[in-house]
Amino acid sequence: MRKLENKELERKSIADFKEAKKTPIVIILDDIRSLHNIGSVFRTSDAFLIEKIYLCGITAIPPNKEIHKTALGATETVMWEYQENVLAVIEKLKNEMIAVYAIEQVENATFLQNFKVEKEKKYALVFGNEVYGVNQKAIELCDGTIEIPQLGTKHSLNISVSAGIVVWDLFQKMKF
Repeated sequence: MRKLENKELERKSIADFKEAKKTPIVIILDDIRSLHNIGSVFRTSDAFLIEKIYLCGITAIPPNKEIHKTALGATETVMWEYQENVLAVIEKLKNEMIAVYAIEQVENATFLQNFKVEKEKKYALVFGNEVYGVNQKAIELCDGTIEIPQLGTKHSLNISVSAGIVVWDLFQKMKF
């Protein structure tokens, strides 16, 4: 085995990325404190051609040196928008017929491995604060909740890890 060199990876240019067909997933980050988590979600979104990221509440916005440190330029490729009120974003997306799911541990959540993707639908995924999670009012507005099963003692994952797991799972289920 030989490790591939960067020139062999056939990476898209920024212009090619912006023109490429996007994965029908929108990410909503609400009250994310860690600039590194925000940057990491941008990088994951770039990797899977995510349509858009909404940054809500106290979530910092680009340009920001600390976000850039982990995003590695993904803030230049992935479309994003700041909206203060996450509830307004959820309502807007639902009015656009986008299925909105909170990624959270709640009663009657659907475990990620059991979540069925409808190929004709577009999905929005809400990720909440590192300590408090997705706010209850946002959960109540969502079409449902998805939970990542966990077996250890902590029962929590870093938000950027959660985003990577859920985006990968939905991406591979979509196979568009």
